[in-house]
Amino acid sequence: MNVQSIMSKNPVFIKDDEFMTRARQLIRDSHFRSLPVVDNARKVTGIITEEDVLKITSTKSNVTVKGFTRECPIVTPLCDIRDVAMTMANVKMGGVPVVRSPQDRELLGMVSMVDIFKNIDLDKVPNKEVKEIMTSKVKAFSPKDPISKVWSNIIELGYSGFPVINSKREIVGMITRQDIIRAGCARSGNESPPVEKIMSTQIHSVDPDATIKEATLMMMKHDIGRLPVEKNGKLVGIVDRYDLTEAVIR
Repeated sequence: MNVQSIMSKNPVFIKDDEFMTRARQLIRDSHFRSLPVVDNARKVTGIITEEDVLKITSTKSNVTVKGFTRECPIVTPLCDIRDVAMTMANVKMGGVPVVRSPQDRELLGMVSMVDIFKNIDLDKVPNKEVKEIMTSKVKAFSPKDPISKVWSNIIELGYSGFPVINSKREIVGMITRQDIIRAGCARSGNESPPVEKIMSTQIHSVDPDATIKEATLMMMKHDIGRLPVEKNGKLVGIVDRYDLTEAVIR
């Protein structure tokens, strides 16, 4: 299967001379994880992500996208999605622009890890258990932690979400970049409200002995990007779309 069969055509984009406040609005209101950045000739110059938007805590109108644009891989419609998935997993990007050719870089679409994940051939999912691919050293937060603390870790570590646990390591919620962007809570200091104010309490988790296929089906059913791994009511790990997609491709 190639990119043109799953990519989003005519994607929303932002020009490099537009303001970051506009990028923030697009990502917040449309729930995009990233936006392709183009010049006035609609040639791709890079990408803006949720993480980049979270760095903007001011409403100043004179900060343009160009200074925050990051380099990214580009793909063409005929690229194999397995190769594209490995590229995205290696650079930890949730989406990449699709261009007519690497030479002209004309924007045609976007392909995301979500697009690829939704098209996984379940018959090719390896017969492994979640504990074989999960991350066992999990960064988690307390419901009483300030949102600014989560924001700082998202910026520093590049993760898109974290479990929220109580003193017994029981999972009580999840908090993500999108939660923070939607709530407009990327602030620092004493003004920052606690995590419990905006975290999601609808929790979907998986047992470490569950199969990768079971975890994949659960993520597809609930359209979520990560699953906390829970054993005897305690958080023991986390598995995300990158882990599952990479396990299938490899």
